[in-house]
Amino acid sequence: MKIVIVGAGEVGYHFAEWLAQEKKEVVVIDIAPEALMRVSDHLDVQILQGSGSNPKILEESSLKTADIILAVTDKDEVNLIACFFANVIAPDIQKVALIRNPDYIDYREALARDILNIGLVINPEMEVVNSVLRILSAPDVEEVNDFVGGRIKMLGKYLLPESPLNGLKLTRLPEKIERNRMIIAALLREEQLIIPKGKDTLRAGDFVYFVCQSQDIDRILRLFGKTATSMKNILVVGGGNIGFPLARELEARRFNVKLIEKDPRRCQEISGKLNRTLVLQGLATDQKFLEQENIGHMDMVVAVTWDEEMNILSCLLAKRMGAKKTIARVNKMPYIPLVQAVGIDHIVSPRLSAINSLFPYLRRGKVISTVTIRGKAAEVLEAEALARSAIVGKPLKDLSFPKEALILCIFRGDEVFIPSGETSIEPGDRVLILSTSAVIPLVEQALMAKR
Repeated sequence: MKIVIVGAGEVGYHFAEWLAQEKKEVVVIDIAPEALMRVSDHLDVQILQGSGSNPKILEESSLKTADIILAVTDKDEVNLIACFFANVIAPDIQKVALIRNPDYIDYREALARDILNIGLVINPEMEVVNSVLRILSAPDVEEVNDFVGGRIKMLGKYLLPESPLNGLKLTRLPEKIERNRMIIAALLREEQLIIPKGKDTLRAGDFVYFVCQSQDIDRILRLFGKTATSMKNILVVGGGNIGFPLARELEARRFNVKLIEKDPRRCQEISGKLNRTLVLQGLATDQKFLEQENIGHMDMVVAVTWDEEMNILSCLLAKRMGAKKTIARVNKMPYIPLVQAVGIDHIVSPRLSAINSLFPYLRRGKVISTVTIRGKAAEVLEAEALARSAIVGKPLKDLSFPKEALILCIFRGDEVFIPSGETSIEPGDRVLILSTSAVIPLVEQALMAKR
């Protein structure tokens, strides 16, 4: 697979890094020599200096022989023009554009269908809003990912010493809960990712990834040593391109919402567009101001300003003053493990959200959605089983499938079930697969239709 990336900024760099590790052929275009120098110094990819909106530069990148173009500069207009010329130069190529302006997003369908034939429009800010809403659907877990339109969730949670699962062999898991209610997908133990087998034993302190149906979350969480926390009172810090649409979504879901914004003009602008949200002008790091607004009674504080340090500090202060849970928007990748270590409950990142949105387009076979876990350690793929793919028509125990990959569950019609070794996948089934990064190419090969 060959990919042309327009833009060598943070998003483009991370896409290039990820794809280069998978041995894909990558060409990165950028007008800034210093950005290209960073790419060439650290990554095994081709670079080309020039504007991605220049058709001559696109032709020079050998766009006609590429499979995908990713237009991910920080300027929406450059991304759109790059896709326009890509549509002229290589009409059959897959086109992905990063678009932040909500006015453009309203024309997403026209961009995809009528004008530029863009296969995927990524809005990182709206992806963050969706990430926050997923977290609020299961606030007592550390990670939440949706599949099959939200009916299936993969959750990540630390196992507490008082949990009845502590010390349990996985072969005995059905004694604690019906087997078709949950499957353990992976364990993180002492920073090592484990694809579990029946002989493995759960231990306190393990970070456990498990898959279940949405309606079973509360019952399963009780096995981890905690009951579900109800969420009602939410404080949003920042009224920008994330905070404002987030407040609008939260009030539509009948949460009690307060929003803090430091710019008085922005406060006036968004307060007229929100119905039930109380918009407050002030600083979320002002302790007296927070005390006046009863920060200690908040079930969740969500800090999503453009200032990462502000987000981190406001979450830490809110937690110290009694807020139950916190979510911070963090963009710099090196910050993420540090922020989690200091006690902030959840991290949301526009760049990681953009990466997760894109990866179905980079996978062979009919991949519907993907989620990465623990950085680049592993990936979960939701895919449709094609009639002539290698995974169809045989009992799972007879499949030539990598040991480092695990078929988690199968969605057939309206039925969701966890397979056994005797289960056979049928054409049209949706299959959830967890795979380590090393064997992703083998999983892709198994999903593709045989010629």
